Amino acid sequence: MQLELLNEQGQATAKVDAPDTVFARDYNEALVHQIVVAYQANGRQATRAQKDRGEVKHSTKKPFRQKGTGRARAGMTSSPLWRGGGRIFPNRPDENFTQKVNKKMYRAGMASILSQLARDGRLAVIDSIGIEAPKTKLLAAKIKAMGLDSVMLIVDQIDENLALASRNLANVLIVEPRYADPLSLVFFKKVLVTKGAIDQLKEMFA
Repeated sequence: MQLELLNEQGQATAKVDAPDTVFARDYNEALVHQIVVAYQANGRQATRAQKDRGEVKHSTKKPFRQKGTGRARAGMTSSPLWRGGGRIFPNRPDENFTQKVNKKMYRAGMASILSQLARDGRLAVIDSIGIEAPKTKLLAAKIKAMGLDSVMLIVDQIDENLALASRNLANVLIVEPRYADPLSLVFFKKVLVTKGAIDQLKEMFA
């Protein structure tokens, strides 16, 4: 598989060989959907809580007599059928949302995403990227000069200047290969990979 090599102006100047095992796989939509959903589910925090009928504030007095009113019989106002009553199956803070994904499935799913990005022209290679100082405007200007507005950069080694400069850019994400996640790969319009990161991706997902 050959990927486009971009210069600092965002123009393709050459082709770079990339391993077919990572960048030329068939697209498996069901597998990609599964790992993206699992990634989002595993990031959830079970902080929500609701009350059942025994926990809501209420009176145990019978709201009206059993017979003669024409209404359905009721014993107390905490019934889940009543407004202000408890929930039948309330959410609990100890609820577990995690989903297990096997290592082979995750590697195959990530390779499938990268391969589809390459086929769609949303993935390209750069020699390297760097800025002289940890200034957001320097990195923003460099990204703008390449004609990009939403980009994920996968670099072999992220330096302090890049880390500090990219923190306040909402549409720019710079990560090392080990921190690349399926949701970000799908979300960003363009993915740029440095030459050094290609070897690491091959080692991780091939």
